[in-house]
Amino acid sequence: LLFNLYNDIPTLFTLALGPVNLKGRSFLTLKDFNSDEIKHLLWVAGDLKHRIKHEKQYLPLLQGKSIAMIFEKRSTRTRMSTETGFSLLGGHPCFLTSQDIHLGVNESSTDTARVLSGLSDIVLARVYSHTTLEELVKDASIPIINGLSDLYHPIQILADFLTLQEHYGSLSGLTVSWIGDGNNVLHSFMMTAAKLGVHLRVATPKGYDPDSSIIQEAQRLSKQHGTQFLLTSDPVEAARGSNVLVTDTWVSMGQEEEKKQRIKDFLGYQITMQTGSVAKPDWTFLHCLPRKQEEVDDQVFYSPRSLVFPEAENRKWTIMVN
Repeated sequence: LLFNLYNDIPTLFTLALGPVNLKGRSFLTLKDFNSDEIKHLLWVAGDLKHRIKHEKQYLPLLQGKSIAMIFEKRSTRTRMSTETGFSLLGGHPCFLTSQDIHLGVNESSTDTARVLSGLSDIVLARVYSHTTLEELVKDASIPIINGLSDLYHPIQILADFLTLQEHYGSLSGLTVSWIGDGNNVLHSFMMTAAKLGVHLRVATPKGYDPDSSIIQEAQRLSKQHGTQFLLTSDPVEAARGSNVLVTDTWVSMGQEEEKKQRIKDFLGYQITMQTGSVAKPDWTFLHCLPRKQEEVDDQVFYSPRSLVFPEAENRKWTIMVN
């Protein structure tokens, strides 16, 4: 929606990229977006942030538009960033939990997609199964945004890369080290890093590897874009020479029964200053939140190296361009 209108206002910054066509497209995974398209999304997010936060401009670009927000899984950042971001652009967010609608239970995904297509202009869905999103896309006549699924979390990765772009000035040539679970957030990093010229080093415990098909695609992208991609089970090896250390929860929603075993299996994966001692002198830390202390200690989490709170804020500015 935003891209239909954004070119009508004067630009504050220039962007030397090839032509992009984002009009009317759904946003399920960054696998579906090329380098220029991802860079354009980041550029518009940064431009909006500058205009609204720093220049105090009022940009009701989505006035009269509404977004249906389907939440099968709770979230602080996804809900707040979507509601505040859409409202800042003049639109109306509608929050829907599994208690509010009948998605896939008393009403099929097909029927829900068709109903919401007539009542709203865009849908953001935070779901358990990625298949649910694919079903919505198949039957909806409006764009569908992935607010999180078991396979990908693309809106988080845009916020992460906007944060790193602001901090380092450029993304190309950075090395990001993921130390933790082979989960949906990592999958989105793997579908994006190489396209931005970012090297990716991944350490996961044995048995918690990322999806094999996503590994193959990440390897292909790395070769195509001339970046490095490392998979290991050694956190120190992954952290060595890195600019950015990243982790996430070890126990996602729906995995509570596995908590004791997972904490045992992830022993040695906590990010500490000792982990950072093998990284580059300017290393920083990211975590998409909520955070548990076994994943990263307080000394790192609350240090000047930690970018987690600017990262959380940037969820608002990047969700605006989805």
